Amino acid sequence: MTDRKLYLGPLTDNRRWDMVKLRADDVIVVTPPKSGTTWMQTIVALLLSGDPEVETELAVKMPWVDIRFREMSEVAARLEDMTHRRCIKSHTPIDGVPLHDQAQYICVFRHPLDAHFSYRRHLRNIPISSFDMWYPDNDTDGITFRRFLDGGPEGFDGDAMPLAHILRHYQAAQAVAERPNVALFHYADMTRDLAGSFERVAALLDVSHSADLLEQLIETARFENMKANAARYAPGGGTGFMKSDTEFFHSGSSGKWREILTDAELAAYDAMMDAHLKPEERAWLEYGSTGMASG
Repeated sequence: MTDRKLYLGPLTDNRRWDMVKLRADDVIVVTPPKSGTTWMQTIVALLLSGDPEVETELAVKMPWVDIRFREMSEVAARLEDMTHRRCIKSHTPIDGVPLHDQAQYICVFRHPLDAHFSYRRHLRNIPISSFDMWYPDNDTDGITFRRFLDGGPEGFDGDAMPLAHILRHYQAAQAVAERPNVALFHYADMTRDLAGSFERVAALLDVSHSADLLEQLIETARFENMKANAARYAPGGGTGFMKSDTEFFHSGSSGKWREILTDAELAAYDAMMDAHLKPEERAWLEYGSTGMASG
């Protein structure tokens, strides 16, 4: 841990990475929660296998190292026993993840407000009460959004995913973005051009498929298909962990917060974003390569 920032929360502990022996061909997907993690892992699984019917089983085959729910010795042993090319997940900012000179790091981001409201729904869909004080069922006083703006990037706050944690993810990724094995993707770009995102990921992984097969893989990864087959594609799908596997994929749309947040709340969000990011940085974090809302 001497060369990495420490991130400890009620759900996660990035010291667990100390037990993972990284390989040169590993693929590490590093994202804030609800920013396209499962989508990107599915794309990687499809491209590495070349099989539209591949059983992704993300929680087992592409484990989330940071989470405390599983004994790390078991996770590490399972990863070590894998003979195929591995994909590993992390919700720790990349400055808390070990950086291998050759392993590929894929960082995915989403408009912070879309990620926040998606996380609200996600917490209501899983049997974890740790964040009830941050995300109360009946939030008539706007506590949840105030804590989203006020929370810090680490510790308990970090696992509750306040804006500061998302910004830490983004700024940490930007700091290493010039490395040839680090790539930044945006949920909005994946939504606008899934085929282009597939092509970019395939180039990063140095894999290629025929045009016909690639089209099948792309169709498999479309939101509508993944939601229709939620038990197959949701993390832990089919195990009963979530109240509803389908709800994990809720809608995939963006911008619903415009109908929910007050002018004062939006102004407070704007002030924090502008205080931490340059205009072009903010534009990309919110809307991807176009730097503006679509539709």
